Amino acid sequence: MTHPLLFSRADGIATLQFNRPAQLNALDVPTAQALLAAVQEIAADRSVRAVLLKGAGRAFVAGGDLATLQANPVQGAQDLLEPLNAAVTLLHGLDAPVIAQVHGAAAGAGLSLMLMCDFVLAAEGTKFNLAYINLGTSCDVGASWALPRLVGLRQALEIALLGEGFDAAEALRLGLINRVLPAAELDAAAQALAQRIASGPTVAYGQMRRLLRDSLTRDLPAQLQAEAQAFLACAKTPDFSEGVAAFLAKRPAQFAG
Repeated sequence: MTHPLLFSRADGIATLQFNRPAQLNALDVPTAQALLAAVQEIAADRSVRAVLLKGAGRAFVAGGDLATLQANPVQGAQDLLEPLNAAVTLLHGLDAPVIAQVHGAAAGAGLSLMLMCDFVLAAEGTKFNLAYINLGTSCDVGASWALPRLVGLRQALEIALLGEGFDAAEALRLGLINRVLPAAELDAAAQALAQRIASGPTVAYGQMRRLLRDSLTRDLPAQLQAEAQAFLACAKTPDFSEGVAAFLAKRPAQFAG
């Protein structure tokens, strides 16, 4: 039996590849459970300094597997969402930044997963659609949290309520992705970015990603206090000492993560 999620770790990079290519990597319950199990391992492994999400075959993730929901919509949705939400919560709390390598299609829950990542590299020709409204349902897996933060409320409402598809150029214009690349260059570019992130100051990355995300729920005095606490936490790390020493010596820093 083919495993629905391929999980590997090497050189500080954890790679998670959705592996249901015949179904365009649509998320069913076994895939969601495998994702949660892998992310639990990542969260417990301090050697992981970057996480890369990708899809096998012709697409990143084309949404949830509707066959999972057809027989028993309520129980099927609950069985699917519980592990997916737990996995996203763990990914959100990591120090290690999360990169999405997207091609083919990112729709529904696939787009939601992508939105929750820190970096998104997309191949030319990729199609995007939040799609939930076309099925008569609201969104899940964090889309309603991430989307207005990325594009603003007005644009988020249009994307969510109209359910219209858009291409990679529009996704880049909207700020949903970081780069658009030729398909032949996508894998190498994603690996290069993951390697760059994995060689960086992991604790500082974690503090920075939390500061930026939480800033939208704090007033300025509270944010200044959070910044000071985060800076002091980073100042205790060997990576900060190395960064300062490297700067003063005019040499590249060698961060240990």
